[in-house]
Amino acid sequence: MELVDLYDENRVPLGRTAERHAPKGLGEYRVVVHVCAFDSRGRLLIQRRAEEKTLWPGRWDVSVGGGVDAGETSRQAAEREFREELGYPLDLGDLRQSVTVNFDGGFDDFFIIQKDLDLSALVLQREEVAEVRYVTEGEAEAMRADGSFIPYPDGFLRFLFAMRDTFGFPTK
Repeated sequence: MELVDLYDENRVPLGRTAERHAPKGLGEYRVVVHVCAFDSRGRLLIQRRAEEKTLWPGRWDVSVGGGVDAGETSRQAAEREFREELGYPLDLGDLRQSVTVNFDGGFDDFFIIQKDLDLSALVLQREEVAEVRYVTEGEAEAMRADGSFIPYPDGFLRFLFAMRDTFGFPTK
C-alpha cells in the first residue's frame, strides 16, 4: 500500500497520510511530480505509458511522472521516479519545481531540466514505460492533437517548451 501525505488547499501539511489511490476527504489533497527532460537541441524526452497502466495506457507523456510518497519532498520523488522509470540516477541538487499545476486531487510539480541522455543506455521499468523518444515542440503538439499524447490542455505542452529557456533554467 502506497501512502501519501495530505495537504489542505493552500498546500499546508495536514499531518495525516492516506492510501495513494483511495478517495480523499473534502479539503484533502496530495502531490504528484513530473520531470520534463529536454536535450541540448531543445527536444523533449517523452515516454509511452505501458499498456497495463490504469490511466492513459499506451499514450505518450512527458519524460517521467508519479506520486510523491509520504515523507518525501517533490524533488526526492522526481529523482526517485526518474531512477525507477528510466534507470537513470538523476540529481536535481537544489532545483525547485519550475511550475505547479493544481488539479482536482492536489498539486502537480513539474521539474524542467536539460540533459542529453543516451536513450539506448536507459533501463525502462516495463510495468510503467513501454518506450521513450525525443520530440520537437511541433511533434508533441501534433501527438496531443491526434490523441496519442495524454490529454494535457491546449497550449500546456507549448508552455513547457517555452519554460525551458526561462527563470534560470538549469543545464546540469
